[in-house]
Amino acid sequence: MGPNAMPSWNEAAEQFKKNFGDSWTRALESFQRLDGSEPGLKGLTLSPSKLEAIQQNYLQEATQLWNQGLQANPTLKDRRFNGEAWSQNPIAAFSAASYLLNARTLMALADAVDADAKTRARIQFAVEQWVAASAPSNYLAFNAEAQKKAIDTQGESISKGLQNLMHDMRQGHVSMTDESLFEVGKNVATTEGQVVFENEYFQLIEYKPLTAKVYEKPFLLIPPCINKFYILDLQPENSFIRYCAAQGHRTFVVSWRNPDNSMAQASWDNYIEHAAIKAIEVTREIGGSAQINALGFCVGGTILTNALAVLAARGEKPVASATLLTTLIDFKDTGILDVFIDENFVRFREMQFAAGGMMPGRDMAQTFSFLRPNDLVWNYVVGNYLKGETPPPFDLLYWNSDSTNLPGPLYAWYLRNTYLENRLIKPGAATVCGEKIDLRKVDMPMYLYGSREDHIVPITGSYASTQVFPGKKRFMMGASGHIAGVINPPAAKKRSHWVRNDGKFPKDVNEWIAGAKETPGSWWEDWAGWLKSHAGKQVAAPKAYGRGKYKAIEAAPGRYVKAKAA
Repeated sequence: MGPNAMPSWNEAAEQFKKNFGDSWTRALESFQRLDGSEPGLKGLTLSPSKLEAIQQNYLQEATQLWNQGLQANPTLKDRRFNGEAWSQNPIAAFSAASYLLNARTLMALADAVDADAKTRARIQFAVEQWVAASAPSNYLAFNAEAQKKAIDTQGESISKGLQNLMHDMRQGHVSMTDESLFEVGKNVATTEGQVVFENEYFQLIEYKPLTAKVYEKPFLLIPPCINKFYILDLQPENSFIRYCAAQGHRTFVVSWRNPDNSMAQASWDNYIEHAAIKAIEVTREIGGSAQINALGFCVGGTILTNALAVLAARGEKPVASATLLTTLIDFKDTGILDVFIDENFVRFREMQFAAGGMMPGRDMAQTFSFLRPNDLVWNYVVGNYLKGETPPPFDLLYWNSDSTNLPGPLYAWYLRNTYLENRLIKPGAATVCGEKIDLRKVDMPMYLYGSREDHIVPITGSYASTQVFPGKKRFMMGASGHIAGVINPPAAKKRSHWVRNDGKFPKDVNEWIAGAKETPGSWWEDWAGWLKSHAGKQVAAPKAYGRGKYKAIEAAPGRYVKAKAA
């Protein structure tokens, strides 16, 4: 490049410093206006002492950064700026450092807002989204790594990035993995079994026994209806379904239909009566047992407990024990999701779906991704489009991208009765399938699991179930989050779990944790021992799938799980 093609490095550096100085001055001036007098800040105030501390800290760090200028590379303790291209480019490093300073300051200001908890959480969430989106790493003009790769590849990375962008636009979502390398039933969801029942809501899969004898009480798993069931059956080595069969349980799983417009009128009652309760009934009939054991994961746990409450109101008790994994029953603490839910939002959804309709799976998937924008959005934008990279194969992320729709009436009912009004824990407040449900009547042994770092179902929320159900309970806390905490096979020897054996369940989860013992490794073995104590005697494993009128329909994982959301 010729000497006259662009300003000299020094000229560029000086111009950058000038621009930064101007923006710094404007930022300092803005501190003086954070008193609630600005139109956008009306009704919001900040503590003068907190504001002063934030201002002083900003001045100190900005001055230090300014004095360093472009002569010394600032320390960038953020993985977005870890590459050598950032540290070797003084302007890029300075840009990243100033961004991180401003980001910390903005988040501190959001934390310092004097408002009720929900308003403050909404401000924090909005600021976090803006801060994440405005990172210089997200833009080719400022991303030193992407620029270097473009030069090194003679523009090929940019061409590939454009191809990736067009591909993702056609498929309707950002690629998190190379989806072409996975196929449901071929290299994910491969545990052997047969579909033995189906209706318009679900298929029931019975899995091949892996032991010569099985426990007499069959075992039914109800996964969340907002996701595909094969998170429980990704690979043989981490398949929870295979593990259950290997423990000697005659294992059945609900595979939800991916709803289309033919299900636009489907309600919460429909899913409880014609799916959960029907699955319990069919599993019991095939197993030839008066009672079964059941497990619900996430929303599947909420569905299961609603079904059990309806059955209890009818004087029926076909389930001997229940396991709830990362499940909300008491919706007092719903974590970050609470920022979206208020009366206006719920009323809008009720009006939107008053005559039926469909909540697109991709919309929900995007919402959950933006709960962790740097991990689940922007890193893929940078890698796929700016650097022209193909994300590596990862079965979990393939599952995460395989979205499911939800019938609008079901979605609207769920929002109002759980997240907004928390009716499930109020005896008689919620009517399901014509019954005023009372969870105090769901009296059976329960195994309750929560993940310590779960951002979907906070540990406070999963623990709150201990205060609802009257029967004998065992609460387990696992390490990690919503998925990794649950899918943690013993052979991996990862993470830890916590439990206490004194039978005490104080109201505050932190008090429970204080008396809990940490044990390295998976919680699965503890749960397996618990479930065996409720599974009855062992009998010879069946030689064929189904029983009587329930015949094998097709091989697992079945057609329903393979249907893509439109």
